Amino acid sequence: MQQMINAIVNTPLASDTFFREYTSSNAILKYARASAGFGISYLLDHDYKSVYLEALNRLPQQIRQNGIRILEFGCGCGMNLLHLVSVLGRHGIRVEHAIGTDFSPVLIDAAKREAARYLADEDRRKVQFCVARNETLIDELTATTGVPEADLVNSFQFVIGVNTIRYCHRANTEAECARDIWRLLMPGGVCVVIDMNDRFPAFRSALKDKLRGNKRPQRECYLPSLEEYTAPFTRAGFQVLRTGRFCWIPHSAGRFLTGICRTFSPVLTNLGRSRAMRSLVIAQKPSV
Repeated sequence: MQQMINAIVNTPLASDTFFREYTSSNAILKYARASAGFGISYLLDHDYKSVYLEALNRLPQQIRQNGIRILEFGCGCGMNLLHLVSVLGRHGIRVEHAIGTDFSPVLIDAAKREAARYLADEDRRKVQFCVARNETLIDELTATTGVPEADLVNSFQFVIGVNTIRYCHRANTEAECARDIWRLLMPGGVCVVIDMNDRFPAFRSALKDKLRGNKRPQRECYLPSLEEYTAPFTRAGFQVLRTGRFCWIPHSAGRFLTGICRTFSPVLTNLGRSRAMRSLVIAQKPSV
């Protein structure tokens, strides 16, 4: 573990606010289920769930019934993956195994506690959390799980990443991340990436920086365009099934703000879909 932490410290982003935020104990409050905000809970039950089910319907029915293997990269405290595992059974999709990875040991430890707290015993036995960076997923999954690389390659049917791949773009490692996802997915497997839309004009973190007079290096604040989010998957050989912009509800929104945003979402989408909060890429590894 110490070797992995040392490797993290030597990454290009290690000295910026990103590193401090995601390896501090305060990160748990922001990314754990109990304190993350009502907005993300709503999205996991509605907008995000719809996206996941759309993507999973691309898999053969036999695979969905027999059991799928899921990987979430950049999983934080695991609330997205834990929620997905808990609800898929109700939609006729059996989970054989699910792995969540994150570069932050603090968040991975919290994810393990969250799994023990929120999942039933049967589901909890299917879930595993490991420290691994997005740009070196296979190498570090091999190191932390003890599973040989040959057994990891082509072993997952579904890979997801929420609010995480933009950091690869900031570090110029998005191609490495996409290539490892390609290798991890079995032929026909599907990847879903959801991240911040560079066209949304009012992200809270950007507004806070302006109000406080903070001037972070431009690369630390960089948001890729939808085309940039898509490009590494295209270059890696994926078939891009869907790209777009969606979602008007902040992860951190309380119940009242979530209700307002939900009410006005159809109008906002009709008037300015390109300005929605999130960018979406759904990509599939060809079957042959």
